[in-house]
Amino acid sequence: MRKYLLILLAFLAPVMNRAGSGKPFTAADDQHTLFAAMNLAARGLSGEVFELALKGLRKLEQSGRLTNPGILTIVDFSQSSKNKRLYVIDLIHKTLLFNTYVAHGRNTGEEFATRFSNVTGSCKSSLGFFVTKGKILGASVGLSLILDGMEKGINDNALRREIIVHGAAYATENFIRKTGRLGRSFGCPSLPPDLIKPVVEAIKGGTCLFIYHKDDLYISHSALLN
Repeated sequence: MRKYLLILLAFLAPVMNRAGSGKPFTAADDQHTLFAAMNLAARGLSGEVFELALKGLRKLEQSGRLTNPGILTIVDFSQSSKNKRLYVIDLIHKTLLFNTYVAHGRNTGEEFATRFSNVTGSCKSSLGFFVTKGKILGASVGLSLILDGMEKGINDNALRREIIVHGAAYATENFIRKTGRLGRSFGCPSLPPDLIKPVVEAIKGGTCLFIYHKDDLYISHSALLN
């Protein structure tokens, strides 16, 4: 835990440039350096989304809600479902661990996600910041990861709605070839079945997961972004 806190201090306060010039290295510079070092733009992630994700992660870490703040998962639902729009990032080692497909809810949209909800039975995805919990073995979906929504009125019904990360055959490149888009879930962020085990192992146990869309209502009302 101590090493994660030390690394995150680089985001929270200026540090000296490692080149030894003595020039202050700002939090914004750190974000830009991290973003560039992992070549995230080439993978389709924007610097704006990355910055928002780090902002929320810092607040969750400061409030003691993260056990492992060194791992950050971003789901960018502003992108087409034909894109690999899930990113698992190791902030400690400045490494992109996974970049893969992720499905949205069936009532959230077809190729593109457009509608979101926190309501049980809506079959819609929720936006915002989640903290990962333990893994479970679901009767119908197999190995899965529990998500706890951190934002009141936005995604705090996640546990009640049984929003989990799980594998699904409709979240694969083969499904895209057949239909022109990914299939859709009941509201869960569903991944390719062959990646569910390594992704769950990487992000389980108190890491930050951020589901983003350029939704002005969400962005203006999120306590973690304002």
